[in-house]
Amino acid sequence: MSSKKSDRYEDSITDPVKVSPPEGEENDSQSDGTDREIKQIVETGSITVDKRGHYIHCLTIIGQIEGHYILPPQNKTTKYEHVIPQLVAIEESRDVEGLLIILNTVGGDIEAGLAIAELIAGMKTPTVSLVLGGGHSIGVPLAASSAYSFIAPSATMTVHPVRMTGLVLGVPQTMSYFEQMQERIVRFVADNSNISADRFRELMLATGELVMDVGTVLDGEAAVNEGLIDSLGSLSDALDKLCDMIEENNSDSNGNEDDS
Repeated sequence: MSSKKSDRYEDSITDPVKVSPPEGEENDSQSDGTDREIKQIVETGSITVDKRGHYIHCLTIIGQIEGHYILPPQNKTTKYEHVIPQLVAIEESRDVEGLLIILNTVGGDIEAGLAIAELIAGMKTPTVSLVLGGGHSIGVPLAASSAYSFIAPSATMTVHPVRMTGLVLGVPQTMSYFEQMQERIVRFVADNSNISADRFRELMLATGELVMDVGTVLDGEAAVNEGLIDSLGSLSDALDKLCDMIEENNSDSNGNEDDS
């Protein structure tokens, strides 16, 4: 652990990490750091906090995942062109040791959501996700993409087939495209959770659960029982688990250095 981090052992979740001023410049006042933190929350819906001496970045994925087309201004959206650079910066950061993803999404653009999920799944930085409210549609792969996942007991996850709005050509090639995209999602979820591909397809194509659609709605406990999510939990559980993963990761790194 660096000297900067080892000097701070107390939790300070309410005090976001201050952004260091450029070399040669001094921080004029405490309010400057606070203004930057507020600006970070407003612009990106994210913040970096200090927990048990570890710097953790909190990323929120809310509303609808916005992809290649801009959604109406009244929609709450998560823009993938904002999230992807953040994930790259977190992975390359020397200070940020863990990533907490908080999900409350109705789904959205499949390719954009799957791109974000693939990036999270490929990170070496310890990652934990927490589903609050809902993790519907493409939110399911996003929740499963982290190294460990939690869901609140009151939250739900909706599993349904791939759908598309707007003009759709009724030709065999369109159906084949839908099937291929759906299979990509099934494979990703099966590879990154404890549910089998066959069981996930069964939930996806179930009838009698939704009035106007096929699919399945799972509450928190059912999502855990099905293997989509690792555990029931809250914010404190997710943060504690992430800190444990960070400390284990640091211990393994120090052990490898000693061996060399």
